[in-house]
Amino acid sequence: MVRAPGLSVRLKLTLSYAAFLMLAGAVLLAVMYLALSRGVHPGVTFLVTSHSALVRDFAPIAAIVLAFLLVIGLVGGWFLAGRMLAPLTRITDATRRAASGSLSHRIALEGRQDEFRELADAFDAMLARLEAHVAEQRRFAANASHELRTPLAITQSLLDVARNDPDRDARELIARLYAVNARAIDLSEALLLLSRADQRSFTRDQVDLSLVAEEATETLLPLAEKRHLTIETSGDMTPTIGSHALLLQMTTNLVHNAIVHNLPQAGAVWVTTSLHQRAVRLTVENTGETVKPGLASTLAEPFQRGTERIRTDQAGVGLGLAIVKSIAQAHDGTLTLIPRDAGGLRVTVQLPAA
Repeated sequence: MVRAPGLSVRLKLTLSYAAFLMLAGAVLLAVMYLALSRGVHPGVTFLVTSHSALVRDFAPIAAIVLAFLLVIGLVGGWFLAGRMLAPLTRITDATRRAASGSLSHRIALEGRQDEFRELADAFDAMLARLEAHVAEQRRFAANASHELRTPLAITQSLLDVARNDPDRDARELIARLYAVNARAIDLSEALLLLSRADQRSFTRDQVDLSLVAEEATETLLPLAEKRHLTIETSGDMTPTIGSHALLLQMTTNLVHNAIVHNLPQAGAVWVTTSLHQRAVRLTVENTGETVKPGLASTLAEPFQRGTERIRTDQAGVGLGLAIVKSIAQAHDGTLTLIPRDAGGLRVTVQLPAA
């Protein structure tokens, strides 16, 4: 925004200090004058003569005093205003550096707590969050580029082989190209869904999370039966506010992960919803291999597939839990992943209750 030039805050404070000091001096001199004038003996002729003499003697002294106060007010006010606004200058310099793209510096304003230090600490916290967010976005962009490049490179290799070997079985080539293309489509759709959740560009309605859990479970029941797993769904009505489509996608991702990352035989998945005073919770637990706590804390990051526990036939695109986390945050909720002592994971999504 282009603004017309104006007086600096330091100059305004200096003039304010000087004006206040001049006003206080003028009031003090007026009080002194009134006190001296009341000390004169009554009498009309004598009173006029005495007041004239008092004014003649008092006026030069008052002018000198006011001039002295003006100089002291301007010089002292300029110095005091500079001392008071010094932290603001550091904050302004840091803001300009941040606007130019430098997010690694901090103000780190020393001293006891006051309004300027609260502002500086809040600005430092904002810079830290922005720096972490930018770093995360850069990592995400690099990972996404790598993931998108992989199916394209595989497609290019298959086409090169087909061109160099015209007698190769076309059905096998088509099948492999179909699988690679399907993976690229899944990755693109996952990225679009993740972007939509991050932007919070969706309509909010009242949604019963327990019904969403039942819908997701019924959809994935054939996959669970194919893997010889049992799914148990239980819980209370859990009304919340949000997008039914996104919450269904979130729940489907959780149940799908619980099915895929499970024991090869006799595994189980438990889907539970619960209502609390101001929140609703969706908990998905599954049996499986033991998950290290350090690994569990990274599974919700984009393209972190947890290679120590997944099956290669259902590797996915590495965005399942990242989408869950993004959808939960878009609904002002939280995602918690805790390894189970007996193996597997306990994943809890907490959302505000309607």
